[in-house]
Amino acid sequence: MAPNIPLLHERAALYSVPFNQLETIMARICAITGRRPVKGSIINRKGQSKKSGGIGTHVTSITKRKFRPNLQRIKVRLANGGTKRMWVSVKAIKAGLVEKA
Repeated sequence: MAPNIPLLHERAALYSVPFNQLETIMARICAITGRRPVKGSIINRKGQSKKSGGIGTHVTSITKRKFRPNLQRIKVRLANGGTKRMWVSVKAIKAGLVEKA
């Protein structure tokens, strides 16, 4: 049984409105925790560190990337007894924030 935590995050209110009444539905957002893709970068360095006896490392390139949450589309049992398919992060599933239908 799930702990006494509100089932849906504030952003999950989007999912309770019929699709034709919505302007946009954002993809890749967890309906429970609100986790979403975040921006990041890969930093490539060249050279030997001073700690290892070199003259220090230097940045050679920075590549932009995205960190995407691990979302799964599962059937969730709602508070009113109904079921609904939602995009839920695996972290929320493991933490027991949702009850699978």
